Amino acid sequence: MSFNPKHTLIAIVAALVLASAIIFALRETGSTAFPPKRSSAVPSSPGAAAPGETSPFTGLAGKPGPVLAVKIDNVRAARPQTGIGSADIVYMEQVEAGQSRLLAVFSSHLPKTVGPVRSARESDLKLLRQFGRPALAYSGAQSKLLPLIRSAPLYDLAQGRLPAAYFRSGDRAAPHNLYLKPDDALAAAPDASTAHDIGFRFGPAPDGGREMSQQTVRYSAASVSFTWSAGERRWLVSMDSTADSTTDSGRLKAATVVVQYVDIHPSQYHDKNGSISPYTETTGSGKALVLRDGKGYDARWERPAAQDGTTFTTPGGGRMNFARGPVWVVYAAR
Repeated sequence: MSFNPKHTLIAIVAALVLASAIIFALRETGSTAFPPKRSSAVPSSPGAAAPGETSPFTGLAGKPGPVLAVKIDNVRAARPQTGIGSADIVYMEQVEAGQSRLLAVFSSHLPKTVGPVRSARESDLKLLRQFGRPALAYSGAQSKLLPLIRSAPLYDLAQGRLPAAYFRSGDRAAPHNLYLKPDDALAAAPDASTAHDIGFRFGPAPDGGREMSQQTVRYSAASVSFTWSAGERRWLVSMDSTADSTTDSGRLKAATVVVQYVDIHPSQYHDKNGSISPYTETTGSGKALVLRDGKGYDARWERPAAQDGTTFTTPGGGRMNFARGPVWVVYAAR
């Protein structure tokens, strides 16, 4: 058979066209072999808001962006932290040995770096259901918990699955030196849910309340305190009796603090030292203390199911308004 260069060239072009079509189809169907990509030019904020548009997480003007939740180390060796001053919501929960850990939720603004990042807990999965399908960044988890995380309705952005979005800092010892690049993380979560109503309401303070300059919540081996600053109109955060600042935005502060009293019981999981992981139950109902504007307000919380948001009401049954700005929610045992 004679060699025909023209026919060979036609065959090569046809093969390239076919390969391109296959790649496109795999991307469109979400094949894990070719995961969809978000543009690398993810902005540090979601862009200009429409007139009157506000964040459902803070009540401040802004265009709601995709939800990124990051597990944050909170032992002494992990401080000062980075990036969490940009979070819309910060949740604080008890972990093994009476220590505390944070779950920082970002949507309105993305810092360049967040950390130190630590491992996820079973409680996080139910807590995050109210956000739809958010992105979750964490360093890892107990091996028996990993299948539950991977089957949960969220983007699993663990360090082991997305190593390029993380880096180790040389200024402190492992494991307290792992940091996340949020832009790179969200590039792997192209359809992460946008911030929406999770039950928070913002507006004028209700009648009543009692003057309060400080409130402390204690676990067996950790504590968090909030001190009212009239000048800043914010609650200043202290951890373990020490003022808590970040490396990039100074003192941590909140417009509203919610001390939410919940059931905390042992889970079926434990850490590498054998300490049982507590499970924080975030559905159901109970009492809460809401701090805003230098006052404390008794309230009631209710969250019927995991996919529902949490509503907060006054003793008279009306919705409890939060002050506009970052919200901290601290889970405390009933």
